[in-house]
Amino acid sequence: MGIAMAAACLAGCATTPLPAVAPDDPFERTNRENYKVNDWLVRNVTLPVAWVAVHVVPKPISVIAHNVMSNLDAPVVFTNKVLQGKLDDAGRTALRFTVNSTIGLGGILDPATKVGLPQLHADFGQTLASYGVPSGPFLMMPVMGPNTPRDLLGDAVDFALDPLTYVPASAPLVQRLGTTALIRVGSPFEDNARNMVMRTALSQQSLDPYATARSVYRQTREEEIEGGQMTAPPLDVDQ
Repeated sequence: MGIAMAAACLAGCATTPLPAVAPDDPFERTNRENYKVNDWLVRNVTLPVAWVAVHVVPKPISVIAHNVMSNLDAPVVFTNKVLQGKLDDAGRTALRFTVNSTIGLGGILDPATKVGLPQLHADFGQTLASYGVPSGPFLMMPVMGPNTPRDLLGDAVDFALDPLTYVPASAPLVQRLGTTALIRVGSPFEDNARNMVMRTALSQQSLDPYATARSVYRQTREEEIEGGQMTAPPLDVDQ
């Protein structure tokens, strides 16, 4: 997802100084401080945890976790595809959810991908963009990383659409929300590990790691929004 573009941006930023002031980054001073905090967390906390998840957790468990989380994303994807007017994609998402929830034993398995129903991506930030809502200024959020006001609002709506937000019904709301956030931040493991490695490479090779990370985020997010039909690669136990 935008890896080639990110690599090209990285190569260019490693040799060419970036502008000191970006027109859509009015909070750059605060953003840079947050970037330092996030970079420390990535190096000392998140990257080691991601390494353990990738190299220590048995592959079948990682595959099951990935499949279940992907299946639970279906209501979010379906709703956003409908709002974007992409009814064919919405129908395929609903069919994929039905197949994986039944034949796939509640999403533990992923037979839908094998019959030509790959996982599609859609989020409410993307939906807002399709209606012409501007992204707003660039934000480097503590812990969360790069974002924009539009995507923060989109994340909140997607969070409300997430089935995990509402189960188990007997659990306190704060506990349910915390559990959902923890699962979403930590899954899928291989995607997180890839992002950590890219961010580490940025800080090692770029003249201005913050500006490079900002540029990579903008370009990859724009690619998602303009492409509109992102697919998530499945995990395979035999890989």
